[in-house]
Amino acid sequence: MAFKYKFQMYKHLQANIANIYADARKAAEELNIPADIRGKFGMTGGISGCPAPLRDDIMHAGEEAGKKVIPLAGMVDQIRELVKDIYGDEYDAAPTSTCEAGLWVAFDSLFTPPNLGRGDNYRARYFAPLEKHFHHQGGYGRPFPGRYKDIIADRGTTPGELGFYGKRQNNLDTVIIPLAGAKYDVHGIKYHPCPLLTTVDAKQVYEDMKKFAQIHASMFTGITSLGYETPGYGYGEKDADGTPVLQKMYAKLANEYGVPYVIDNAWGVPGIGHNIRKSGADVIIYSMDKASGAATSGLIIGKEDIMVPIRRAMGLHGDRWGTGSSYGKAAYVTFDPGKEALATQIQALKVLRDNPEVYTKSVDDLYDVVVEEFANIHPKLKAGIIISKSYNSRAVEVNYEGTWGKGEMGLPIFSIEDMYSGTNLLQSGMAQMGVIPTVAYDGNIYISPDLATTDSKGNLLKDVMRYGVKAQIMLMEIIAKYAEIL
Repeated sequence: MAFKYKFQMYKHLQANIANIYADARKAAEELNIPADIRGKFGMTGGISGCPAPLRDDIMHAGEEAGKKVIPLAGMVDQIRELVKDIYGDEYDAAPTSTCEAGLWVAFDSLFTPPNLGRGDNYRARYFAPLEKHFHHQGGYGRPFPGRYKDIIADRGTTPGELGFYGKRQNNLDTVIIPLAGAKYDVHGIKYHPCPLLTTVDAKQVYEDMKKFAQIHASMFTGITSLGYETPGYGYGEKDADGTPVLQKMYAKLANEYGVPYVIDNAWGVPGIGHNIRKSGADVIIYSMDKASGAATSGLIIGKEDIMVPIRRAMGLHGDRWGTGSSYGKAAYVTFDPGKEALATQIQALKVLRDNPEVYTKSVDDLYDVVVEEFANIHPKLKAGIIISKSYNSRAVEVNYEGTWGKGEMGLPIFSIEDMYSGTNLLQSGMAQMGVIPTVAYDGNIYISPDLATTDSKGNLLKDVMRYGVKAQIMLMEIIAKYAEIL
């Protein structure tokens, strides 16, 4: 029977997890995924918990650096030069150990009130739109208004003060702003609101945020957002140059109030992706081991004047007697990336500057595979699916919010809480099929190469990737049957 209410559908899915897993394993047998690759390849190389193998040139750069005596300040200056080659002399850079480290030092340098001086500290507030991955870019302050105090929920409270809630910085609040046009319907076995963002109205978001800026003007110190470019993340509306209008609106508001706009572009690639010159953002932060393919490390890029306090906090901006470059001990020496990581960043940036096709061709080939295979999905599901290509994230987005339409239930949407509790069946079911899953919550699936789906030169192994895409489609159909929409 069909379900009257969606929570009943999710309860039914929970009761049938074992059956869904059994059907998934059977489907994998029908696919004939070779035994020697099961459990050893996956749908994305962009997840920190299971990083992709390094390309030959990246591996060689790290190994060679490890054998040599190289002053680290000189390596940082090479990174600065490469960033300036790509973006211009008015931009600068600071490498870090991870993207999350980059967020921490950028927010503490730019958003928080000072620690020094007599008297009590004032409170500061930064704006974070209610979008996906909120626990990263939105997790550094106390949530405001109070209705969002538990927004990080299970993924933050279970480990307590040493979990996500422990990231909150000195006297800093996060003003959480829902996006105009978005939906925040409650979904999932772990039943929580899910940001569904394909219908975001960028210009109305600007008008709404301007009202918030007027309310919080005395404490307003910055804006953050993701740097992605696809409809499922709310950035489908673009200007003539292909820049997401929503990001330009954030930059416009930040400029009007004289505060910095910091972009979390963890799953992004410098040079071929988000163009900070066009969006107008002040700072953008990358996880260089995700889509860029370097060793585990982060990279902060921003306007030179904004980068001075960030580089000082990292011990990169000037020796004690006052020079323009150094490699020393400062507030965030704990975020140093190390020599081998710096060498792989340098190599990745050289290729991105000189031969970007190494990064883009695999995305083009992946897009063709995804489009070809999703042409075969059940027609009832296909009608509500949007497939988009992203060079920024080196990914193909499969968004299925549209399967929920005309008052009818669609393909089950799993919350991020499902991912953390192991009840996101679109992810946990893939593991049952011998495929390492990708990010697949909030009605959005991000598929990208590199997790044993590219060769040592970065070329897509289409046959291996096709196994993964076919498995994802079969799992979607299995879940849809148990949800009684097929």
